[in-house]
Amino acid sequence: MWGILRVLVFGLALIAMAAPASARPTRDGVAKADARHKGRTTGGARTEITPYLEVSQVVFAELSPGDEVLTYTNLAAGVDAAIAGRNTQGAVSVRYERRIGWGKRDPDGDVVSGLARVASQVVPGTLRIDAGALAARARIDGSGGTTLNPLVARGDSSSQIYALYAGPTLTTRAGDVALAAVYRVGYTKVETPRFSLVPGAPRVDVVDDALSQTATLSAGTRPDELFPLGVTASVGWAREDISNLDQRIDERYARLDFVYPVALDVALLAGIGYEDVEISSRDALRDAAGLPVVGRDGRLVTDKSAPRQLAYDVDGLIYDAGVMWRPSRRTALEAHVGKRYGSTSVFGSFAYAPDSRSSLNVSVYDNVAGFAGTVRRALEDLPTDFEASRNPLTGALNGCVVARTDGACLNSALSSVAAATFRARGVQATYAVTFGRIGAGVGAGYDRRKFIAAPGTVLAVANGVIDQNYYLAGYVGAQLDPRSSLGASIYANWFDSGLSNLGDATALGANASYYRRLTDRLTASAAIGIDGIERDDPFIDQWGASALIGLRYSL
Repeated sequence: MWGILRVLVFGLALIAMAAPASARPTRDGVAKADARHKGRTTGGARTEITPYLEVSQVVFAELSPGDEVLTYTNLAAGVDAAIAGRNTQGAVSVRYERRIGWGKRDPDGDVVSGLARVASQVVPGTLRIDAGALAARARIDGSGGTTLNPLVARGDSSSQIYALYAGPTLTTRAGDVALAAVYRVGYTKVETPRFSLVPGAPRVDVVDDALSQTATLSAGTRPDELFPLGVTASVGWAREDISNLDQRIDERYARLDFVYPVALDVALLAGIGYEDVEISSRDALRDAAGLPVVGRDGRLVTDKSAPRQLAYDVDGLIYDAGVMWRPSRRTALEAHVGKRYGSTSVFGSFAYAPDSRSSLNVSVYDNVAGFAGTVRRALEDLPTDFEASRNPLTGALNGCVVARTDGACLNSALSSVAAATFRARGVQATYAVTFGRIGAGVGAGYDRRKFIAAPGTVLAVANGVIDQNYYLAGYVGAQLDPRSSLGASIYANWFDSGLSNLGDATALGANASYYRRLTDRLTASAAIGIDGIERDDPFIDQWGASALIGLRYSL
């Protein structure tokens, strides 16, 4: 419960920090696209803050492996906010839900979900503060793999995940030289998951909490200012401290980057530098029989007296070459290939917004991190004008968010909560389009994690093991008339874990919803959906269907 309060307070604090004094609650529209135009405008700023109370009745029918029917009531309170001011931009969606079962075997409990991203120009053009936060409910299986929008069945293997980050960006100039300093710090917490290991399956240690930090200093010039080439010199440091077995990632680098324009819209890129990356940990405490000790929370107990052991130690030359193509403000491509972390590295991005109604974004990444660093990066990459997409039956966040000019998915960052560090490589893409009264979007991606662990420790079995995750999410929404709307969404997640013998897991789901505004503040809703998790072993497949009717009052 304390974790819930922390996240709620943080989200409300972001709203208070970002909103101008003249902000007032706005009336809730039936569709999000309609609500965009109902904010209060003051001096070019637009702020929309909509607190709400909600009550709904849900029936959940287990289709496999059993046939139970569960009934419960949802009582929820939340806030949706969008800030588009001159110096502050941001979006916040926070929801607290209390589930009350009608019978002794029906589900009870508290669920909190939220997403926040705010950027504020404290000193315009010089000092900016960025912050973000996440609270999500995820299903966790014995392999450490996670699925958002978990089944609401009794005994569901789920846990709360919390994350937040913040930090300043300082920019200034010394003549023709642009100077910049950036610092970010992030914290994540995964509550003790409620799952039981399958007999014979190896134990996967789940992240407890972790602190992630990064800092960079840079000085650069544009082409033809001091040199024909654009030149940037930078130094950076990153560190992640994971409570499980006292794991630590320590990364330092220094590099020079060059930009050479070959046309008005094309430039060649090159970089060279030096890096030093170390990953270390301690072993687990052992009992008299030499077996690792497991704590009451199901996690391995760290032997604080054990020496720190290196799992990864790479230092040497790093380099990459690439191209940048920016034919207009609506199109941007950047692609790099080179060497980092001791092997070939490929990364880049592509953004295309042909008009104000559609946008396509693709990113390719390659980094060494733990769960905390991965989630922090995902929060940093969120646009500040996103609209949170939620499951109409559970209120939980879907994996992808939609923005007017950008989009992002959290699926890859949240694909696994295994505590071991890893090298992550992957690609993700989002596409959103609006035509008339209909809006639609899709997000897809692939994430590959190769785990890194010290030999001679309990984690050694994970060293070199690979987890792979493929995901897809889509939605469509239509405004039927000024008072009613329809929505539908689907998701699919394929998880292949090398850490467990449970086999590949496939999570599938679809839902549809209808909303009818009864008054300016009162909205009725109805929704149906089906969710399932299938494995190679048919005896542990799970499928369930849900139906909901509810009322929301916007304050």
